[in-house]
Amino acid sequence: MLERTELFPGVFFNALQTDKFKSDCLSVSLLTALDRDTISKNALLPRVLARGSARYPDMDAVNAACDELYGARVIPVVRKVGEMVTLGFYAGFLADRFTPDGSALLESVAALVGELLLHPASEGGALRADYVESEKEKLIEDIRGRVNDKRAYSAFRLIEQMFCYEAYGCDDMGTEGSVSEVDAQGLTAYYRSLLAASPVEIFYCGAADSARAAAAVRNALAELPRGELNWELGTDIRMNTVEARPRFFEETMEVGQGKLCLGFRLGDSMEDPDFAALRVFNALYGGTVTSKLFLNVREKLSLCYYASSALDRFKGALFVFSGIEAGNLELARGEILSQLRDVAEGRFTESELNSARKAVAGDLRSAADSPGALEHYYLAQTLLGLDYGPEEFAGMCEAVTAPQVAKIAAGAALDAVYFLHGETEDPEDWEDFDDAEA
Repeated sequence: MLERTELFPGVFFNALQTDKFKSDCLSVSLLTALDRDTISKNALLPRVLARGSARYPDMDAVNAACDELYGARVIPVVRKVGEMVTLGFYAGFLADRFTPDGSALLESVAALVGELLLHPASEGGALRADYVESEKEKLIEDIRGRVNDKRAYSAFRLIEQMFCYEAYGCDDMGTEGSVSEVDAQGLTAYYRSLLAASPVEIFYCGAADSARAAAAVRNALAELPRGELNWELGTDIRMNTVEARPRFFEETMEVGQGKLCLGFRLGDSMEDPDFAALRVFNALYGGTVTSKLFLNVREKLSLCYYASSALDRFKGALFVFSGIEAGNLELARGEILSQLRDVAEGRFTESELNSARKAVAGDLRSAADSPGALEHYYLAQTLLGLDYGPEEFAGMCEAVTAPQVAKIAAGAALDAVYFLHGETEDPEDWEDFDDAEA
């Protein structure tokens, strides 16, 4: 069972005691709002902090400290969660009972994380400019490299354009221009304000009892400044589509396979969301290899090279991602929507529903197979205000009924379509599509 305590104002410690794993994990996550003005600073900051500290001034020294802790690893982490950003560090390390000499690592690892977070390598009272510039170059390379994976790039472009009026449209890396504008002085000022104002979520998973783990973290973060905390964090959910007609975004590029992506708003289902039913709905519609999109649109009709759906339960959005021939644009889009209508009208078998239930329950139970998966699961649950573990959640999913799933599908409304295709291809005119049924 997860134990949750408040160590300092706005600093919450979550402990899951278990001796199931050979390794423990400890994560420290600062919470802030997703905002176009600060997203690049959020993406840069953990990278820069991981470069060194007052005690360990460069990566060689940091790596040597990790080696002394039997290969512990401390990784900078930035995550976009709805319209929030979590940034900080994730540490994985050997459980005490498996160290060759029986030495305890928890306290030392916590101290290292605290050192990197609170005492960064600095010069003239600011973060080291050479570290900042180096990480800026790497981040810009990552941003430029997004286009190399056309499947991920098309998903990114759908979200960017579908949510162009909302913070959710921000990418977790920012833009090349916004990264270029960051300097050491500005990033230092932002870092200090973030430490003082951010709520902090800490997660520990391992065999140590919660009191010991809490004491280790409390000592490591004793110098964390606390000011006026920003509690105005959360995700705005738009129930309805932006326009009466689905918006169409088109992009040409040298690609051998078109990428068709559809974005839906889940409407009334998000007023009082049933997260178990949402998970099962997505699995039935397109989230598994037994889903309607996979078996019908891809396998039976061969309209797509791939076709799957993904759900963002924070934002109340459903996405469909597919790879198609450009000439199949209208047919593929029509069949994707047809499969959604079938779910909304209850045209699915008990066997299909049961396969979806089992797939979701299995995925949730697999979260208990590693400390990292548990950390990810419980952080999301905390940010949603939920307190049940993966086993309980799996049981809830196994009890989802056909009417619950159909109701979610019936409330989904197509809001935006993004199509990436070759420069020499001439797909059908979107204006000729009949969207009355969408």
